[in-house]
Amino acid sequence: MKMNSIGLPSAAAEVLATELNVLLANFQIYYQNLRGLHWNIRGKRFFDLHLKFEELYNDSQLKIDLLAERVLTLDGVPLHTFEDYLKNNQLEIGKNIHKDEKAIELIVASLAKLLTIERVILKKSGEIEDEGTNAMMSDFIAEQEKTIWMLKAWQQE
Repeated sequence: MKMNSIGLPSAAAEVLATELNVLLANFQIYYQNLRGLHWNIRGKRFFDLHLKFEELYNDSQLKIDLLAERVLTLDGVPLHTFEDYLKNNQLEIGKNIHKDEKAIELIVASLAKLLTIERVILKKSGEIEDEGTNAMMSDFIAEQEKTIWMLKAWQQE
């Protein structure tokens, strides 16, 4: 069995890099959705949500960089064009969303879909004992589950 530069089976690492690229593409769409929400939110909750959306898009920007670097670590090439992002996207694209409830619904749905993708990656990375990818996915999952819980609490007025 051929191994890559970090001691993982090359073929399995290539599959993981592809899955991580799908996640990367979806995070890019999520990031852009958050920027749009940040710019376009209106209403009495503007100040709170404007700041929250900025916090979320800054966090997603960091995750995007971590994902691209992990793809490179696995000897892959990170996706980096809008064409690739759209081709691999599984998220709803939020366009001209101004209302707070619709914005939060979009974020919750997006995070739920990202979690689905991450759990597939976590399972595959566990099968080849890729602790670097495991740790990253575990961290992402725990943080996003908490964010969903908080956003769901916000929805219950």
